[in-house]
Amino acid sequence: MKLLRISASGLPLFKDKCQIDFFAQQRVTGDNEEKMSRIFSRDSTRIYQNNVLSFIGINASGKTTILKLVSFVCGMLNNQSLNNVPYREILDGLNDTEKVSFDVFFYFENATIGYLHTVLGKSKEKIIILDETLKTKSSSKVTSKISLFDFDDCDSVLSRNNDEAFLLDDVSIIVAFNKKTHDTLSMTEMLRHTNTNQLSISDDCPIEMIAFFDPSIEYLHVKSNSKDKDIRLKFVGDEEIVLHQLSDLNRYLSSGTIKGINTFVNALKVFKSGGYLIIDEIENHFNREIVSTLIRLFMDKRVNPKGAMLIFSTHYAELLDEFERNDNIYIVRNRNGISAENLATLLKRNDIKKSEAYQSGFLEGTVPMYDAYMDLKKALIRSQKEGE
Repeated sequence: MKLLRISASGLPLFKDKCQIDFFAQQRVTGDNEEKMSRIFSRDSTRIYQNNVLSFIGINASGKTTILKLVSFVCGMLNNQSLNNVPYREILDGLNDTEKVSFDVFFYFENATIGYLHTVLGKSKEKIIILDETLKTKSSSKVTSKISLFDFDDCDSVLSRNNDEAFLLDDVSIIVAFNKKTHDTLSMTEMLRHTNTNQLSISDDCPIEMIAFFDPSIEYLHVKSNSKDKDIRLKFVGDEEIVLHQLSDLNRYLSSGTIKGINTFVNALKVFKSGGYLIIDEIENHFNREIVSTLIRLFMDKRVNPKGAMLIFSTHYAELLDEFERNDNIYIVRNRNGISAENLATLLKRNDIKKSEAYQSGFLEGTVPMYDAYMDLKKALIRSQKEGE
């Protein structure tokens, strides 16, 4: 299953409707076609997926919340109970009279496009699905990007009936369709690792990967036992170190090496499945070149033949210059509510240096407010005088 679009309305933290597109909105030329994936195999329908999607904004702009929104929807599509799915806190602040609606468009491996409309509410602090319909159509009906989302002539293949005793009130009806098609959405999220950095592998990873981050390591072997792990680490020219807890590796490996192994092991996983890898603040513990390497691997068809997608947030405008296009970049702001705007709607030309447009304030709301800066400066000067 591949995502085409997520649209959410009524979320308490958001200013208006939040819409995230996973397909390429701008025209695809021969220069960048090799860095993208066709959504359909038919040559006549030139609709592509951006293999990398980035969200950039200043501190507290809402980048993490948007990644949580994507993860929440992925959990819903994968038949998870919405009261147990991670990041259900995106609904915090919703009262018993308010509703949130999701319109999710996706593509199945059997050349079927699906449109799921889900309305959520709360009852006694529990999330419940109030209304839901699923429509499908053959991809052969798609002749343009606009027609991807036209389901006016399509009948519902499933409609929610909350009177049915077997239907849980917090599990999407898509569970029945997934069972029929044997299709799932592969998603790996690393949001929990944003502020913690501990190796989380359960088996060996390629030595080439370890050497990329720390060439002084001769090998790192990890075997999982019933109670603990058998970890064997050896640096070139030193004796082997035997450990039994992954947390003990923090004494020997740099934070960049730990973050790198975790990230690239998960990237390898989604390369094999054609799924999604979601990372918050991708630059944490990394230098720019390592992040750039990861981005380039997702845009390399030889490494990523199944069209896996990297979705990340960042503070660093310089990373935007890795992209030749504007439509895989979202500018996130929080002005009386979170909003995410695709850069292609703000910056029509791809040849303008994106980092300069972002840092200059040309895009508005992308640099710290001058008034806030002046208030901070005055407070620091005042504290110096008070200390004299």
